[in-house]
Amino acid sequence: MTVFEELKRRGLIAQLTDEKEIEELINAGKATFYIGFDPTADSLHVGHFMALCLMKRLQMAGNKPIVLLGGGTGMIGDPSGKSDMRKMMTRETIDHNVECFKKQMSRFIDFSDNKAIAVNNADWLLDLNYVDVLREVGVHFSVNKMLTFECYKQRMERGLTFLEFNYMIMQSYDFYKLYTDYGCNMQFGGDDQWANMLGGTELIRKKLGKDAYAMTITLLLNSEGKKMGKTEKGAVWLDPDKTSPYDFFQYWRNIDDADVIKCLKMLTFVPIEEIEEMEKTMEGAQFNKAKELLAYELTKLVHGDDEADKALEAARSLFSANSASENMPTTEISADELTDGGMNILDLLVRCSLAPSKSEARRLVTQNGISVNDAKLNDPKGRVDLSSAVIIKKGKKVFHKVTVK
Repeated sequence: MTVFEELKRRGLIAQLTDEKEIEELINAGKATFYIGFDPTADSLHVGHFMALCLMKRLQMAGNKPIVLLGGGTGMIGDPSGKSDMRKMMTRETIDHNVECFKKQMSRFIDFSDNKAIAVNNADWLLDLNYVDVLREVGVHFSVNKMLTFECYKQRMERGLTFLEFNYMIMQSYDFYKLYTDYGCNMQFGGDDQWANMLGGTELIRKKLGKDAYAMTITLLLNSEGKKMGKTEKGAVWLDPDKTSPYDFFQYWRNIDDADVIKCLKMLTFVPIEEIEEMEKTMEGAQFNKAKELLAYELTKLVHGDDEADKALEAARSLFSANSASENMPTTEISADELTDGGMNILDLLVRCSLAPSKSEARRLVTQNGISVNDAKLNDPKGRVDLSSAVIIKKGKKVFHKVTVK
């Protein structure tokens, strides 16, 4: 099975130009490809995960990844798939986020010996002369054609700023620069980026002639991936200080049954033949086994073997307070904080950072969102006996151990 065939069997390819040429380059390990990441936060999250796994997979086959960090495009908003304009960030914030991204990406991508490179489009976009851009780049774009793309049409009713309208031109220019300066012959992105990516391919061919041959491929999960990773606590981050390895494991362990095989195929390096065999007989308790495999493999990829082992051990001991793993997220409370050996449930939830305020804690309790030692607790005046360790369950996915010192 070739690399390209495996990408198809894993459901990673949505649409592409020049299929024959793309297949030949990828299979021969001769693709120099890029994927862009706009640094909108100081950590990557689950929505970036598919792209990182794809880059790792293709690099393992001999192809060369270029990580494009959007220090320049991050200065404005990308309207693709959105109805609201992105919040403006300062240059200092963007630069900080870029450095955070670089550090996290090194877990997935091998940057040694020029096997991959990371570049920042701020290095060329921020020094561009406006008139030069109009003459050299803008002349190749039709406004009429741009307005037919869904990413702009959906914004027209609410208002599309000229700032955002330029995003396609900026992204297209990125591909042109990467092609001319680094020999980048292929770009990858989600299906919500298709119009922007085609703009880059067409710009290269228009400016450099028929001999210039840049190719485009879009991926099935990227737009879906942006919907993933959202929980009642917020985004699921790859930074362990934002989302602990245990919580990261639990997120994947509790995904919907309908998504587990898809995620195993797209996001893990479990052999595709093994996953397809699982798919044939998937039912009942086998879903839980598959989810555990998914959670373990992805936690290992992001946080390493040791943290994955700890998370697995903790997950398997969730429902027994006496045998609960020491690796479960834990809050240790001083005996001085207790009254008659216990604490009001609202105070306890705030103390454990399971709720930001007592009003939010009250909402969780009255809406049956809290269990203590697997027993529902829906009385906001209820007290929790802390004479021994307890396990608090918030919703379906968040577990927390409480001990007293």
